[in-house]
Amino acid sequence: MARPKPSLPPAEAIRALADADGLLPVRVTPNASHEALTVEDGQLRARVTVVPEDGKANKAVIKLVAKALGIAPGTVELVRGATSREKVLKVG
Repeated sequence: MARPKPSLPPAEAIRALADADGLLPVRVTPNASHEALTVEDGQLRARVTVVPEDGKANKAVIKLVAKALGIAPGTVELVRGATSREKVLKVG
């Protein structure tokens, strides 16, 4: 059975949350029932289905944000929050 496509906001809404240096704060919920990106209360929230071990959830968040922005995952970098739910990504 194919996985459902994740729910993604428009790229413009995500880019509007990043600062001038391209730093994007993200609140992450790992081990969720489905993958989704939402903008709630002026903050980007990511829900990923993988567990938070060995950096798997971080990689899933990077991949999800890159997909929503229409850029390569290699251009999204985790700057802060490797073991926290509150993360900061740098988008290229």
